[in-house]
Amino acid sequence: MSERADILPAVQMILDRVVPDSGWRAVLVVRLQGMREAQLRFGYDFGNEIMLAARGRLVQAVRHVDTVFVAGDDTFVVVLPSVRNRTHALLAATRIVSAFDAPLLRGERPWHGRPVVGVAVHPEHGTVAELLYRRAELAHDEAVRVGEPFALYEPDATPVEILYGELREDIEANRLHVAFQPLHDLRSGEMVRVESLSRWITAAQVNVAPTDFVQFAERSDLIVPLTRWSLNASLRHAAALHRGGCPLDVAINLSPRVFVEAGFAEQMIGAMEIWGVPPEAVIVEITETALLTDLDMSVRVLRSLRDRGVRVAIDDFGTGYASFAYLRHFPATELKIDRTFVDAMTTDARTELLVQAMIDVAHRLGMEAVAEGVENEATLIRLVEMDCDLVQGYHVGEPVPAEQFVAERLAAASLI
Repeated sequence: MSERADILPAVQMILDRVVPDSGWRAVLVVRLQGMREAQLRFGYDFGNEIMLAARGRLVQAVRHVDTVFVAGDDTFVVVLPSVRNRTHALLAATRIVSAFDAPLLRGERPWHGRPVVGVAVHPEHGTVAELLYRRAELAHDEAVRVGEPFALYEPDATPVEILYGELREDIEANRLHVAFQPLHDLRSGEMVRVESLSRWITAAQVNVAPTDFVQFAERSDLIVPLTRWSLNASLRHAAALHRGGCPLDVAINLSPRVFVEAGFAEQMIGAMEIWGVPPEAVIVEITETALLTDLDMSVRVLRSLRDRGVRVAIDDFGTGYASFAYLRHFPATELKIDRTFVDAMTTDARTELLVQAMIDVAHRLGMEAVAEGVENEATLIRLVEMDCDLVQGYHVGEPVPAEQFVAERLAAASLI
């Protein structure tokens, strides 16, 4: 069995045939992180053989009375028909994680699979297979969110219930949306750029905050497909502006985790060529903290993009572990001063001095200074006096669905 709809009746049968006083039962969702990317890179035959080897590892790790189902390209469901308590179920998860300490082999090619396990127990978390499966999925996703190898379902563990499978499916099906937030040039007073922001509304009409689902994706293997989706969706809307004679520069957030993908810079330039957006009209934004996780790789990829005309912004500047050494070598064209500084600078003299210093550093290094989070006129006026280059924030312009933004800008241009 490989489909969830087929697995659930079989799981229910196992749960139902157990003698009631034989203890608790448990359902475990085991997902191999990076498996889908490995399949796409090395082929589905490779993926099938790895999954077969992984199933063998799982069978060896659990008891003979336990059942292992293949539930997808990277997912297994393990049913434990009898456990003494929660701790017993979590010990099974520990054994499963330990079973993958050694790499899986496909011929001569080793693959270092890292399983993440979500655990739900019967009857505490439910008695129906479908509910236990979903709650084990939620536990898995919570483990991914906090960076742990396994987790037990806890109803209040996270304020937002993000399902790994649902986010993955919505990325693949292009169900996410892009919003454009304008940036204004403080010298000309004109809108010269937009920042592309991802938005996700689930099938249940839950509007998930970007800070929640982007951070969740960062902790899982979904950040690569999410970044690729964001890149192409942003370029598609930017291309419509260019075709309509109303070009604007577009800033796109990238995760450095995509930089390990072979030929990423060339693929990004190729995407611009396909959509008809010149590299000079694109700014990639990398958070200060994220780029420091692999500075050498980030520098190599971003320098390659810079050589082709793409500009580079250091986002949320001031919140990480800034170093003049990395500023000296990093191929950035602008610094985006974090909103926490911008918001406080009119009420705190020391913060105002820090903002002025950031602007001066940017200019001395030949970069533009961009202030984020401008929420009122007093802040805007002070930034003009400080010789800041660009600003964004709700006082300047709120994020607007990209389709609406493009349609309104093209309609306004037709009236001129």
